[in-house]
Amino acid sequence: MAGVTRAAGIIATGNVASRVLGLVRDTVKSNYFGASGAVSAFDMAAKVPMWIYDLLAGGMLSAALVPVFSEYARAERRAELWQVASFLLTISAIALAVLTLLGELFAPQLAWLVGGGLSPELLQLTTSLLRLTLPTMLFLNLAGILAGLLFALQRFTRPAFNAAMFNLGIVAATLLFAREYGVYAMAGGMLCGAALQLLLQYSGLLDARLVPVLNWRQPALQRIARLYLPIVLGLLVDMVSRAVSYRLASSTGDQSIAWMGYATTLMQFPLGLTSIAVSAAILPTLARQAAAVEQREFLQTLAHGLRLVILLIIPAVAGMYVLAGPIVRLLFEHGGFLPADTVMTVIVLRLYLLGVVAAAVDLPLVNAFYARQDAWTPAMVGLAGVGVYLAAALGPALFRPMQLQDLIVANAVQLTAHALCMWWFLRARVGTLAGNGLLRITLQASAAAALMAAGTLASLELLQRWHAFGGLAGELLLVALPAAFGAAIYFGVLLLARVPEAAQLLPRPAAR
Repeated sequence: MAGVTRAAGIIATGNVASRVLGLVRDTVKSNYFGASGAVSAFDMAAKVPMWIYDLLAGGMLSAALVPVFSEYARAERRAELWQVASFLLTISAIALAVLTLLGELFAPQLAWLVGGGLSPELLQLTTSLLRLTLPTMLFLNLAGILAGLLFALQRFTRPAFNAAMFNLGIVAATLLFAREYGVYAMAGGMLCGAALQLLLQYSGLLDARLVPVLNWRQPALQRIARLYLPIVLGLLVDMVSRAVSYRLASSTGDQSIAWMGYATTLMQFPLGLTSIAVSAAILPTLARQAAAVEQREFLQTLAHGLRLVILLIIPAVAGMYVLAGPIVRLLFEHGGFLPADTVMTVIVLRLYLLGVVAAAVDLPLVNAFYARQDAWTPAMVGLAGVGVYLAAALGPALFRPMQLQDLIVANAVQLTAHALCMWWFLRARVGTLAGNGLLRITLQASAAAALMAAGTLASLELLQRWHAFGGLAGELLLVALPAAFGAAIYFGVLLLARVPEAAQLLPRPAAR
């Protein structure tokens, strides 16, 4: 299990860089543009190519590419691996180029689909921005295929920093050109960041024999297609659900999507450091164990990953809930981002956090099915989850006007229902995880996190009473000091209780 922990550490480091740059990106965005309608227009224009990425390479990565590529990763089968990857890159480049051209032609219709509730001026801005952001999906998807290849070869470093390069491009372009070009600078930054992603992944495969090829007779391609088919169906439904969600959010006010965007960035930070990192790290191991029918080892690896996720996500959620106000003020309340925007972003963030623990547990469970080359179960559960979301979101609107909070609570309900269903199917089809310490670690982490939250809140209130903190340095102290105090309480309690997973996370002294 040490290899999994090391791989998770590499991926977590990359995710830290990505999330920090994501926070810098949104801090810069809030400073220049606040939570204005222009930000909502950009957020919607940025979502469309990201949805296409999720539908294609993003959806294929865990479900099909890594499990199948892993079978060819041994040295004696590398020639087959290069052939399969070459074909996928070639056909993807052709298809994405055509799709980009179609998107440019139908940009007004796409803008109306995701933001029809906006004013005509903002809808026109969304259309113009969309024409700039659409080409990013070509670079993002090709980079995603290369990342799958690197994961299968257990070269984790470059894929770990994939998203960091994307955010770096947006930050750099915004700082350099926002005063002259406004929100268009962020759209141009997306294009630069996506190109940087592709270059980074390719630099890790200079030994690969990747050439343009159209050979449809590779057996691996049939398995990838078979695994990907249920994913694409589920993701299509999910894309429609997201489009409906943004359309509903746009009808609650021009600023609603901007508030959701800022809160989503913060909510995804702990997920990136915990569940996403651990899930990506255990997937190649799970895929090999599933192929070798090593069910006992498979469940042990999955349980190990889940214990790490639970150990880290519960305190992260508790700490972020307590410090939501100071965090939002520190990162975003500058320039055009007003105190009223802080209030609404904090409300949205705390509602999002209700579903984060479920989302964190859900991702390793989904990857466990992908490792077994079973993509239908997650797809069908995802389809049911969309129905749960729409019912939870639209239900209150039968009795009163729709509010933004209704959509966020519906998201938490969907995430929780999805995780519970995946757990049930895993137990029915693979085996029980009972006896692997999951209940123990959940109770221990919850108890320690409760003490941590109380200590964090007490230290925050003490600092606020002791001194009226002002300026950037004061805002930073109001976040850093209570967070450090809370973390010390959490890990101190776990170490005193001799929780083995907590000890594993501590650096070990070098052997003499």
